[in-house]
Amino acid sequence: MEPITLALSAVAAIKTGVQMGKDITSLSKEVGQLWGAIDEVKDAHNKKKSKRFGSVEEEALDTFMAKKKAEDLENQLREIVIATRGFNGWQELLKIRGQIRKQRQEERERIQRRRRKILEIVILSVTLVLGFWGLAVFALFLINRHTGGA
Repeated sequence: MEPITLALSAVAAIKTGVQMGKDITSLSKEVGQLWGAIDEVKDAHNKKKSKRFGSVEEEALDTFMAKKKAEDLENQLREIVIATRGFNGWQELLKIRGQIRKQRQEERERIQRRRRKILEIVILSVTLVLGFWGLAVFALFLINRHTGGA
């Protein structure tokens, strides 16, 4: 499903849930889907801004409109959370979201460092094996040269 469509359906589900008297905390799945979709739309906009292919104007307008729609949906979510949990609830939600985003970024960086370390070990190992193999061939060459000439 396209991110903006997913965001629209998530907002609709949140609004319906709140109207039915559900607590915003019981709608965490929908809130998560909404923010995930909003992030996807914003990321797509930022990626497409830097592309050099296709009709620049059309692509810019498409991504701009999707980004603005995502921002509008996020504002609707903010209004719902403030209405049900107060301004402090919204601030707390933003803080938690930021912490989770930071943790995920740190985990991605940790995985990248680990992969880099493994690659370095593999390269070093191959270099050492080739070096020893080269020394062995050179030693055999010297031995053959020395015994062949006597």
